[in-house]
Amino acid sequence: MTKADQAVAARAADLRERLEYHNYRYYVLDDPEIPDVEYDRMFRELQQLEAEHPELCTPDSPTQRVGGAPVEGFDEVRHLQPMLSLENAFTAEELQAFDRRVRERLGTEAEVSYAAETKLDGTAISLLYEDGHLVRAATRGDGQTGEDVTHNARTVDSIPLRLRGKGYPARLEVRGEIFMPKSGFERLNKHLAGQGSKTFVNPRNAAAGTLRQLDPKVAAQRPLEFFAYGVGFVEDGKLPDRHSATLERLKGWGVRVSPLTRVVGGADGCQDYYDNMMQERAGLPYEIDGVVFKVDQREQQQALGFVSRAPRWAIAFKFPAEEVTTVVNGVDFQVGRTGALTPVARLEPVFVGGVTVSNATLHNIDEVERKDVRVGDTVIVRRAGDVIPEVVRVLDERRKGEPEPVELPTNCPVCGSDVVRPEGHAVARCSGGLFCAAQRKEKLRHFASRRAMDIEGLGTKLVEQLVEQGVDGKQIQTAADIYRLTSEDLAGLDRMGEKSAANIVAAIQRSKETTLGRFLFALGIPEVGEVTAANLARHFQQLGTLMHAEIEELETVPDVGPVVAQHVHEFFRQPHNVEVIEALQENGVHWPSEAVTGSHALAGKTFVLTGALETMTRDEARDRIQAAGGKVTGSVSSKTDFVVAGTDPGSKLKKAEQLGVKVVGEAELLQLLR
Repeated sequence: MTKADQAVAARAADLRERLEYHNYRYYVLDDPEIPDVEYDRMFRELQQLEAEHPELCTPDSPTQRVGGAPVEGFDEVRHLQPMLSLENAFTAEELQAFDRRVRERLGTEAEVSYAAETKLDGTAISLLYEDGHLVRAATRGDGQTGEDVTHNARTVDSIPLRLRGKGYPARLEVRGEIFMPKSGFERLNKHLAGQGSKTFVNPRNAAAGTLRQLDPKVAAQRPLEFFAYGVGFVEDGKLPDRHSATLERLKGWGVRVSPLTRVVGGADGCQDYYDNMMQERAGLPYEIDGVVFKVDQREQQQALGFVSRAPRWAIAFKFPAEEVTTVVNGVDFQVGRTGALTPVARLEPVFVGGVTVSNATLHNIDEVERKDVRVGDTVIVRRAGDVIPEVVRVLDERRKGEPEPVELPTNCPVCGSDVVRPEGHAVARCSGGLFCAAQRKEKLRHFASRRAMDIEGLGTKLVEQLVEQGVDGKQIQTAADIYRLTSEDLAGLDRMGEKSAANIVAAIQRSKETTLGRFLFALGIPEVGEVTAANLARHFQQLGTLMHAEIEELETVPDVGPVVAQHVHEFFRQPHNVEVIEALQENGVHWPSEAVTGSHALAGKTFVLTGALETMTRDEARDRIQAAGGKVTGSVSSKTDFVVAGTDPGSKLKKAEQLGVKVVGEAELLQLLR
């Protein structure tokens, strides 16, 4: 290495170290030393050096927080140590009872010290560090297994990619909460609304939804933050003997912890902390829905142990939900974008939780019947954690007369199609999916999606424009209208050039030639996914035969049970749906007769595809496998029979090797298909 190269490498290393230090000052200590403009200057210099000398770029460089390609799906992660739930307390008496149980089990009358911290209203996450480097981030899931969201966690500036200092364990699992500050949530929703996109109900949903984005570039644009609240698995290392000291140790290693954490004494100290946080809650920059108390001494934690899925040494003291009484003026049924009917109580306006509420969700007809909500009733309405208000219960003693019970409508209030509610299911749905205006945007987006009709360029934003603005004075009402679009129609839309318009029209024309399985999936029949659609196509082979099939015959198809059979049967019994299907065929949508390859050569075999194939796309491979009776899933498990690995395979290949699942190449797949 020349002296010039050594100088460049030294400069890059110095910039990385300085940027990490200033990140630590800003996010962990909340005490920045330099203005943002100076930080940005150093960041850009490091970016330029790494671009000119790629060999200097390290995985934990501040410049590498974003840059990975979108993932195909979320791999399952088994936690090295279960992420347990916490018992809840809602009253001072329950808190005192918790403290009494702790002292009784410890056999002491002395006051117990508790680490007190705010309970963030976000989403729990586990961060695994090996030799100080972040190697994995996983959601809580069911406590035993979660989802790998490392690609998105790396975009959160307050999560260190590399621990600072020395003395950290060889493997360290840090646990904490991902959340979205109030101001960031408001900015995000304003931005989404400006784009015509769906907004989030609350910061918790926004944080959880962002963590589950497949594309890390989307997550990087959203204002997520992180606080650590503890440690899970530890290997080859030792932590302090107190929880509060462990948090301080994490802080020294560059991990951000809440500045509101305190050590308090006994039940009285816990109550004082709770009361203070209740007063400060509204002024905090993020949402909290309570506080958490943990026995501070780790030795005492071990002595107390666990019960069921919760530790005996910790409790969450939840803030009370805000409740008021008001009168139900009416009950309407709203039709969602997937066709689900949701009963909504129209209320006498009332002020609760800082806002005036005039509507409250009743969730589904089962809830209406269980709570026996009727028009004219006086009800208690709750608004907890800034979520959608809900009707808690009816004050029966204030009911006047015998008002009629609320009944589920038999026809969709939007399009008039039959409402379907399979026996034993809470959710009722409109069966007019191809025609219903309430479902129009979602159904068209699904129809054009890659795994359905695969109309490249016809994404969510363009669908919204077509539905809301229309073209040439005409609205796009059904999927059949897509095939009447011309380049001139599309070129007149906002931010649409002639070339882009021509490309989309060409994609529309290409999509006319499809398969019966894809077409059935594109119709968006409730409960009918890709595999079920392929099974229906293989069984009936002709669309007309399927459309006239009775429920009993539908139930003979693999993976089709009574619920799916009822949805399929009702879908094809709606005149509006039939009209749209006929219009699609008249506009040129067609497919070859569905013939089963061989004699179900791959029947009962489960495949997973990873990497790029040479002679066909992965969608084409999936269609051919399904046509031969096989099943294609998105994740590798012990039940997988074959993993088909193309060029540049992802993590699925490694998982297959770990589980001993057979891995085949494209040539072997073709041989199996033959």
